[in-house]
Amino acid sequence: MVRSCEQALALGLPAVAFTEHLEFITAGDGDAIVEVATDHRWWSRIKPLDVTGYLASVAECRERFGGLRILAGVEAGESHLFAGSAGAIVRAHPFERVLGSLHAVPYKGRLVSADALFGDMPNDDVMRYYFTELLALIDGSDLFEVLAHLDFPRRFWPGGPHLYREEVFEEEYRSVLRALASSGRVLEINTKTPLATVDQIRWWREAGGKAVSFGSDAHLPQRVGDRFKLAVDVVEAAGFRAGSDPYDFWRV
Repeated sequence: MVRSCEQALALGLPAVAFTEHLEFITAGDGDAIVEVATDHRWWSRIKPLDVTGYLASVAECRERFGGLRILAGVEAGESHLFAGSAGAIVRAHPFERVLGSLHAVPYKGRLVSADALFGDMPNDDVMRYYFTELLALIDGSDLFEVLAHLDFPRRFWPGGPHLYREEVFEEEYRSVLRALASSGRVLEINTKTPLATVDQIRWWREAGGKAVSFGSDAHLPQRVGDRFKLAVDVVEAAGFRAGSDPYDFWRV
C-alpha cells in the first residue's frame, strides 16, 4: 500500500482509493446464497478481509503521505447474495468508497467464477448469463455506490479479449446501464479489463448515467493509474468532464 501511494504521487494523482476485496464463501444471517453451494475453484480464490489490519495500513499511509488524499473502501462482491454478511461489515466501518462487483454467479446449484462458464455454454451465452445476474446485483443491493468492471468475463474471452465485440451485446449493456443509472449510481471505467469503447460510455450517458470514476484495479503498485490518460480520452469523447474539484467523479 505504501508503494501504491508512492506510485500515485509519482504520477501526480491527487488521490488514491484502496478498495480491498470483500468476498464470502459461506452464507451468514440475511444472505440469499444460503441454498447455493460454493464451487471449490471459486473458494480457493477467496481470502477473508482483515478489516482491522487493513484500516491500520490505511492509517499508516495517511500519516506518511499527507499530500495525498487516501480513501479507504471495499469492493463488495455479489452483495445481492451476501447482503447480510457484506452489509454488517460495511455499516460497521468508516469506508469512504464502496464498489459493487460480480465475479461469481449461481449456476447449477453452485456459486462459480464467471469465467468457469466458458466451455460449458456458448461464449455469447456466458456474457448474457452474466449480464442477467448483474441486473440482479444492481436491483438487489443498495450497498455500493460504484459498479466495478461492468463486463468482467470479457477478460477471459476464449482466444483472447481482443476478439470480444461489445456491439454484439449492446442490448444487454443498455439494459444494465439503464438500471444502474436509474439507481443514481456511478460507473467505473476499469483500466485493467479491456478498456471500454467510447460507444459503451455513450450508452451509459444515453441511459441517464451522470458520473464515472476511474479505477486501475491495480493489485500491484506499478499498475496504479495505469492507462488513466487513455481512459480520460475515452470518457471525454463520450461527453464527460472533470468534476468540480480534483477528488470528484467525472460528470456529464
